[in-house]
Amino acid sequence: MTPGIFLVSILFVGISMIVSMILKRKFTKYSKVPLISGLSGKQIAEKMLQENGIFDVKVVSVQGFLSDHYDPTKKTVNLSPEVFEGRSVAAAAVAAHECGHAVQHATAYTWLMMRSKLVPLVQFSANLVNWVLLIGIFMAASGNTTLLLVGIGLFTLSVLFTLVTLPVEFDASNRALAWLNNTNVTNPQEYPKAKDALKWAAMTYVVAALAAIVTLLQYVMVFLGSRDR
Repeated sequence: MTPGIFLVSILFVGISMIVSMILKRKFTKYSKVPLISGLSGKQIAEKMLQENGIFDVKVVSVQGFLSDHYDPTKKTVNLSPEVFEGRSVAAAAVAAHECGHAVQHATAYTWLMMRSKLVPLVQFSANLVNWVLLIGIFMAASGNTTLLLVGIGLFTLSVLFTLVTLPVEFDASNRALAWLNNTNVTNPQEYPKAKDALKWAAMTYVVAALAAIVTLLQYVMVFLGSRDR
C-alpha cells in the first residue's frame, strides 16, 4: 500500500468512526424517547409488513447492538434486542427501515435486485483483492502492471457494491418514514427524531462509498504512474 493510499484510508477510518459514534449517540438518545403509540419494534415491523401485503416474512430477534438487517434468503426481519423489544422512536425508525427492505424485496426493487446479484461476486473478490493489490503494487514497481490491473478490477466490484447500496438504503428509509408518518405510528413530535436517526444511519453508507471511490482512484493513479515509467 502506497503512502497516499494509506493516509486516505486512515482519514476515512477516522471519519467513519466519528459518524459511527454520532449514530450510536443518536440511537441512544432516541431510545429514551418513548412512543406515544406504545408499540414495540416487533409490533411495528409486523404492522408495516401486513399493511404492505407481506405475510411470508418473519420478525425475529438477533443478538448484537445495531445488528438489525433484513435477510432476503430466509425472509426474516432481524431486529436487535433494543429494537425488537423497544418502544421508542429509535426502535420504530430502525424496525420500519428494515421492513422497507422487505417491501423492496417483495416489489422487486431494481437496485436491491442488482445488489443481490453482486453479493456472490463481491464475496469472491473480497477473499483475493487485498493480496492481489499488494502483490500487484510491488510488481508494478518493476514495470509489470498486469496483476495490479486485475486487483483494480476486483476492487471495482466492491466500489460498485457500495454505490448500489446507497439507493437501496435511502429508499428503505424513505419508505419507512412515509409509512411511519402516514399511519401515525409516530406523531408530529416523534417523526423528526425518527428521520434524524435514519439520516445518520445512511451517512455510514455514504462515507463507505466515498472512501471506496477515493481508494479506487488512488490505485488507478498508481497503475497509470507505473505505465508511464
